[in-house]
Amino acid sequence: MLCLGIESTAHTFSCAIIEKKQNKGKILSDVRKIYRPSEGQGIHPREASRHHIENSSTTLSECLNESKIKIKDLDMIAYAGGPGLGPCLRVGAVVARSLSSYYKIPIYPVNHAIGHIELGKLLTGAKNPLVLLVSGGHTMLLAFVSGRWRVFGETLDITLGQLLDQFGRSLGFASPCGKKIEELANKSEEYISLPYTVKGNDVSFSGLLSATKNITSKGVESACFSLQETAFAMIAEATERALAFTKKKELMIVGGVAANKRLSSMLKNVCKNQKSKFFVVPLNYAGDCGSQIAWTGLLESTVGKGSKIEDTFVKQSWRLDTVDVRY
Repeated sequence: MLCLGIESTAHTFSCAIIEKKQNKGKILSDVRKIYRPSEGQGIHPREASRHHIENSSTTLSECLNESKIKIKDLDMIAYAGGPGLGPCLRVGAVVARSLSSYYKIPIYPVNHAIGHIELGKLLTGAKNPLVLLVSGGHTMLLAFVSGRWRVFGETLDITLGQLLDQFGRSLGFASPCGKKIEELANKSEEYISLPYTVKGNDVSFSGLLSATKNITSKGVESACFSLQETAFAMIAEATERALAFTKKKELMIVGGVAANKRLSSMLKNVCKNQKSKFFVVPLNYAGDCGSQIAWTGLLESTVGKGSKIEDTFVKQSWRLDTVDVRY
């Protein structure tokens, strides 16, 4: 089975082709074009969607050329149906619908967040993990129970990715800011006390963001170090509590912030304490990509025949814990 996956939920427009044989998947190509706002600015949905429109045909062509696959050879097309930015989601959906209707190829709308999880499982070999999904759009602790991914903890306000991006933009950095903040944090070991808010398995970052902005006068590197240490410690506490409660023997981190080495280091210690295995999605696939959509579409194709064009959709708010997983 060959599937074309189209990702367009936020700043990334990506096309990928994955070949599935039995339960194994092989990524044949994964091409991405990323919208980068000017320094100090966040993502603007209209501008990002314009970027996606301008780059969609090039991205698709490069994807097909790299994989040496022709469109007529595809068995199915999957696209990110949500959650995400409406104008961006619509670009990916229109591309997928156009190809599906013209070439008569089955089409599958895919939940973007579940895509992160399923691709993570494919690439790491995790079987039944507690999942920490940390990105610009999500901060959730999840476990698979009774046919759905259930939430065992999440942010009560902004996500971990938004925390890093909003603080970075206040310093004049261009989104996404996580890598730049990590680089600056690595240059300091001076910790400045900041608000620490964990409520059960849930976390709150808005107060931490405001407080960190107020300490930049004491040194940007120290502020970045203190922000990371505080936010990641909050995540580690909630994760350890969720591991103990669910009795899972595996922890897997997915999403864009999974690329942060300090976060991985803290969570490795958590797993050591709980005698659990630690998995983190490979750096190249931590962020948004077409592969996560293609692989999840292939899994869904094992239990369904796809959607009619008139039944395809985009949902800006599409929580993954509302999706029945039948494969």
